[in-house]
Amino acid sequence: MKTSVEKLNDTRVKLTVNVPFDELKPEIDQAYEAIAQQVSIPGFRKGKAPKQLIDARYGRGPILEQVINDMLPTRYQQACEENDLKVIGQPAIDISKLEDNDFVEFTAEVDVRPEVDVPDFSDIKVTVPAIEIDDAAVDTELDNLRARFGELKDTKRKLKTGDFAVIDLAAEIDGEKIDEASTEGLSYELGSDDLIKGLDSALRGLKSEEEAEFEAELQAGEHAGKTATIKVTVQQTKERKLPELDDEFAQEASEFDTVEELRENTKTMLAEQGKGKQAADIRDEVLKAALAKTEVAVPESVVDEQAHQQLHQILGQMAHDENALAGLLEAQGTTREEFDKQSREQAEESVRTQLFLDALADEEDPQVSQQELTDHILFTAQSNGMDPSQFVQQLQQANQIGNLFADVRRGKALAAAICRVTVEDSEGNSVDPSEYFGEEPEDDDIIEGDES
Repeated sequence: MKTSVEKLNDTRVKLTVNVPFDELKPEIDQAYEAIAQQVSIPGFRKGKAPKQLIDARYGRGPILEQVINDMLPTRYQQACEENDLKVIGQPAIDISKLEDNDFVEFTAEVDVRPEVDVPDFSDIKVTVPAIEIDDAAVDTELDNLRARFGELKDTKRKLKTGDFAVIDLAAEIDGEKIDEASTEGLSYELGSDDLIKGLDSALRGLKSEEEAEFEAELQAGEHAGKTATIKVTVQQTKERKLPELDDEFAQEASEFDTVEELRENTKTMLAEQGKGKQAADIRDEVLKAALAKTEVAVPESVVDEQAHQQLHQILGQMAHDENALAGLLEAQGTTREEFDKQSREQAEESVRTQLFLDALADEEDPQVSQQELTDHILFTAQSNGMDPSQFVQQLQQANQIGNLFADVRRGKALAAAICRVTVEDSEGNSVDPSEYFGEEPEDDDIIEGDES
């Protein structure tokens, strides 16, 4: 087999593959056997007709078609490996020449990973917010804990932020009731999430059995984007009474005996959360700085595919109703054109980042252990709300284990590079990134695999 590669641009190549017929003997024999099993020729049992008789009766065409279909995947894969092509898309394959009993030649145009010059991470310096754990933050967290143990008590006074109300909602457009925006007996906390824009303002100051009207733009349903007149009626008003912050509460709400122990634990917990946030900030800032120093050619077809997948996922949540999407976009004050443009920009940035991390992983060449891959699979399954065994089975069926392997490899490569970066917090203090991203020693088996 002879191969040649023509570079079409920074991200696309044309692969030409010439396969002599003497290398296709297994596929040719298999094709004759398959066709012999499918046809009936007088004087011969099924599957026993000689090749010459099959050619004479049915022609050489069906044989050559079967041979080409059988040989294309393996010869294409072999050609990519021989030329060290890092393919990132589906090929467009064309049979360019076919000389029976001599050779078959095909071409494959396909996107490949571009060459990326990874910057020196030791030249990168980033600043991230400082970790601030003060008494006010601890008090806020303790107040949130008290709220979870609070009791709702009936009140006769006017509603204010933080109060609860049992309400009825009745929405109308041009005098017609809109059922999907109407409800009865809904429990709602003022200031929680503003269920409907304007609802908090309408409720604030009302008492039990009072009502108010306001106008709001509907966000979902067949009337999404239209303005409705909404009447809200208050059935009950309640306020939340918080328990006293004392030792008795500490014993009820936690494993600690005293408020001081609970406070110290809360402070420690907030500090750990702060470290997690700072680690994420370092990662984001370093990646942003590295990408700013790097030219990455992005394959258009890969961006198109990713943008299409994003749109398909969103439409899937709306039962593939284009009108529902149009109504939602209108309610958000945007257009389909702006939505498509933003989706493509996001897809392009995602592809660019992944290509950069692939190049970084090749340079760092981190080793991935079986335990690391297993942990990542379990985490991904949990994030998707799936049973790990079922998730692994789906990955194997879709041949996607390699993608998760690549995720771990990219993450380890970036972590190693971040350890060489200079980091300061917003107060001018030096931060050691290895505290967050330093590699821990591994004792288990290392996986050897294709990370692409």
